[in-house]
This record gives sequence, structure tokens and C-alpha cells, in this order.
Amino acid sequence: MTRRDVAATSAPPEIDHAWMPSSPCGDSCIGRDTSAVRTVVVVLRTLLAVTALMLLPILILVGVASPHARRSVTRFGARMLLFAIGIGLRVDDQRSVREKSRTEGGALVVAGHVSWTDVIVLTALRPATFVARGDLIDWPVLGVLARAMKVLPIHRRSLRALPGTVEQVADRLRAGGTVVAFPEATTWCGRAYGSFRPAMFQAAVDTETWVQPVRLRYVDASGEQTTSTCFVGDETIGQSISRIFRLKGIVAEVGLATPEPPGNDRRDLARRCEASVRSGDALSADLHGVIAGNVVLHSAMQQGA
Repeated sequence: MTRRDVAATSAPPEIDHAWMPSSPCGDSCIGRDTSAVRTVVVVLRTLLAVTALMLLPILILVGVASPHARRSVTRFGARMLLFAIGIGLRVDDQRSVREKSRTEGGALVVAGHVSWTDVIVLTALRPATFVARGDLIDWPVLGVLARAMKVLPIHRRSLRALPGTVEQVADRLRAGGTVVAFPEATTWCGRAYGSFRPAMFQAAVDTETWVQPVRLRYVDASGEQTTSTCFVGDETIGQSISRIFRLKGIVAEVGLATPEPPGNDRRDLARRCEASVRSGDALSADLHGVIAGNVVLHSAMQQGA
């Protein structure tokens, strides 16, 4: 099944609503010109990925005895899985020592959403609880990982379930945990992107928790931004995994920006974090022939749109 079919069959029976997240990105957005590795490399990557997933039972057992050890094992497992997939990791931490201290005891981490690989990239950086689509646990491979990480499911077709999810996020934050959310609420190709929806930011406001904006993009061997890792359109999760395992020279670039104070207005907080995450982006103003609606372009943001 495609990503759209799975969402339709796994979500609650509520009908689509006006706020249902959507993206104009489709199959034509997926970069197809990235160099590919040989078949023997794909086989080796697959074996290494299976080995990494086999660490999950150990992770769970270790976590019972020591949460600190669990974080270390989780980070190691994610980095091993990322290596198996063939994606490198490059981190640009622009924060001062004082700014880092604001999120050490827990934070709401927000980033743009390009692919299922985003979860692995961010876990390799800092293990956390993820707010993820409700049908993720039904996916092959990633479902096992999602259950082990105890993701907080969000059913995008159900507006009535949203306040409960926000309260769950707030509970994790009150307990000093770190929660990762993708406020676009769906995946985009990375060269176009959606606006940050304010709902999840309410949890940070309610708990007076600092928010860590993260800039995440994928580049190819030449250092140019690529859409070859994006998960959009009608591609199935199996097809996406198979295709990404064959990519060569892909690096996930992660930028840690200055943390944002929660303030008292979730919409203002969402706007501040969105501006921070999109800083430095240079996107085509006619990428999808759309400039209005929920498509946000860096040039428009700088003009105060």
C-alpha cells in the first residue's frame, strides 16, 4: 500500500476535515539522479540494518535497569542504522554553552519533515519521544522501531483526538523528557515546505518548556541539497526503503539553532521556530506553481508574509 492508502485504512473513521495536512509534493519531486551503489553494497547494508534492529530487545532490557544506558544504546543503534542505510550525519551546533543548558533537562524539538529517515537522524543525535503518524506502528521495519521507542501517535484525520495528544506531549515535557514533533504534520520534498501548525507548541507553552528548532536537510556527494530521500507521492514505504538503500553519498545536515522561549502564544512560538528552521533556505518561488495556501517560501517569509 502507498503512504496515502495506509493513512486511510489505519486512521479513525472520521471524515477528512479542512485542517487535514496535505502537501503538493508528488512523485515528480523525488530526486532520481543520485548515484547508486552496487548490489553487493545493498546486501551488506541490509544485513547491517537487520543487526541494528536486533539490538532493540537489548535496548528495552537495558532501559529497565538504567534510563541513561538506554539513551546511549538507542543513540548507538540509530547511528548504526543510519550507517546501514548509507546516510552520513553532519551536525552544526550554533548554540552557546548557556543556550545548550536551556534544553538539557528536556525540550520540545521541532523540525521540517522530509522522510521517514528524519526519525532515525534525530534519534542518532538525541534519543527522544516522537510524535508520529498513528499508522507508523503498522509499517514494516519502522513499525518495530516505533513500538520500541514508544512513539506518541497522532491521527491526522481526527481533530477531536488532537487535544489528547497535546496533553500527552505536555506530560512528557513536565517529566523532563524530550519530545520531537514535525509541525508541518506531513512530509514535503525539502525544496518546498509547509507552515508550522501551532497545536503542538501549546504543550511547550503550558509547561514553560524551551523549544529547540532544528534545521534538517539532505545533500548529495557534491554538497547540493537533494530530494532523493523524500517520502512523498504514491511511493510505498517498501519502495522508499529499497530506493534509499541504493543511494550513494547522501548526508543529513542537522543545524541546531538558538532555542526559543515558550512565551504565552503558541502561534507566535510556531512562527518564531519556523523562521529559525527556514533561515538560510533559498527555494524556488514557483516550485509547485503555488505561493499561497500552506506553502511557505523563504523569500516570502523575509518579506513578512
